[in-house]
This record gives sequence, structure tokens and C-alpha cells, in this order.
Amino acid sequence: MDYSQIRQNFEKHGFTTQFFSTKEEASRYLSDALQNQTIGFGGSETLKEMGLFEELQQTNVVVWHNKIPGMQVRKLANCADIYITSANAVTETGEIVNIDGTGNRVAMTAFGPNMCYYIVGKNKIRTNLTDAYERCKNVAAPLNAKRLGFKTPCAVKGDKCYDCNSPERICRIVSIIERVPLGMKCEIIFVNEELGY
Repeated sequence: MDYSQIRQNFEKHGFTTQFFSTKEEASRYLSDALQNQTIGFGGSETLKEMGLFEELQQTNVVVWHNKIPGMQVRKLANCADIYITSANAVTETGEIVNIDGTGNRVAMTAFGPNMCYYIVGKNKIRTNLTDAYERCKNVAAPLNAKRLGFKTPCAVKGDKCYDCNSPERICRIVSIIERVPLGMKCEIIFVNEELGY
């Protein structure tokens, strides 16, 4: 995988980028960079696998609904100056694709914080938008629905999206970020490991 070309494509779109071989290196980078900040976390298995909440809360106020469930916590996280999340998929050409059920994560990546960090494992990178969307629907969404204990067809059968109308459907909002939103700064942190869904 040509990370240098992928990074260059994102940088052309206004993102800053970093590359690390391991999640531990990426975690140390963020821990050194972020001190005495209010940080919101989006729902992310990647952040959980990195132990990033525990690392950053030592010197920051970190708000994450994975630790304290509820809509109020999501709203509080959406008031943070810094937001950290992952992506369901990114493209080699420099776009980010996410699917949400509640919309708190896609909202914060489009408007609100001064700085948004995306942590992206190598398993999230796809050639183009078509492949990225397919990954979101047929890989990330079924795994996330199953993790949450939902009874959607994708979670029960565990193989693909069925475009269901289940009340527990988590594919409700799709965002494609083609360029850094006006008034924000965004950094993509690539990690050469498989992380999250």
C-alpha cells in the first residue's frame, strides 16, 4: 500500500496527515500533542483497541458515550473543542465515508470542533468511493450492529446489508467528507495495523 500517495491525496484536500506503524505509536503521538483539552470521542472500536480514552484522560477531560452511555453524554461530547473518531472507510483518493445511526459522530466531523482527528487502520482504506461505501454497508455496519446486540438482519445473519427497516437499523446517516470543512482543522492518523470495524 502506497501510504505516501494516499497521504498526498488527503493533503491536497486540506487535511494534515501522520503515519505510524503501530497503534501504540499513534497513541503516544496524541498523548504528547493533547494536554489540558476538552476532547469528545465518537463511537469507535478503534479508539477502544488503542486504549486512547485511558491514555488521554490522564491530562485532559475526555467525554465518551462508550464509557458513560446516554444521549446527554453524546451532546456533551459534541461541545468539545477537539473531536477524535475513526472512519468506516477512507479512499485512496482522499475522501472519508461514515455511516451513523444517531448522527452525533457525522455531525461533529462536519461542524463544531476546532480540530478533528481521524484514526485509520489499514483495513479501512479502499480504492474509491464505491468500494468505501460497500465496506461501510457490508462490513462495518453488520459488525457494529452485532456488537451492540441489535437484531437487524445484518447482525443476525452476519454477512451483508439487507437495507432493512428495522427500528434498530444503524445505517441512517451517510457522510462523505471530500475536503476539510470550512472553519475546522482535520488530521488523518494512518496506522499500519488493522483497527476496528
